[in-house]
Amino acid sequence: MKRVSEAVKQDHRELEGYYNKILNGANDDERTRWQNQFIWELARHSVGEELVVYPAMEKYLPNGKELADKDRNDHRIASDPEFMTTINHLWEELTQHIKDEEENDLPSLEKALSEEESEKMEKSFMRSKMFAPTRSYPNAPDKPPFETVVGLLTAPIDQLRDLFNKFPENP
Repeated sequence: MKRVSEAVKQDHRELEGYYNKILNGANDDERTRWQNQFIWELARHSVGEELVVYPAMEKYLPNGKELADKDRNDHRIASDPEFMTTINHLWEELTQHIKDEEENDLPSLEKALSEEESEKMEKSFMRSKMFAPTRSYPNAPDKPPFETVVGLLTAPIDQLRDLFNKFPENP
């Protein structure tokens, strides 16, 4: 069984890989496909953290609300709709967020959770990504339950739109 921190870290590595594929794309079409993949994965990752990880941080850690709010703010910075014009700045912001999360937030959370709780959260985290919107909406509500409702309403529309977008053949 995987723990929730392992699932979050795996997502971080995937985002890093997509970022590198954008930078190293052979042509505009290939870069566009990887950009679409990056946007899709970042949105799903953010929703998974909002629905599963941040509420657990708030519940189990003495400074959890402060940590979750900081991480939420990091996501808002990273979800600027014009981010492709500033992809290097975006990755700098995400890199710091990932480092803070992996070195501080997730280890603290894991210490506060039983192995069974963490494994349940990992499953919830992975499931929540299946129902997440595939785009960031910086002006949408960012606090549960409103964020959850908006996400569930926009996800099917995003998924329909994604049918007409170009994605990499083998992400």
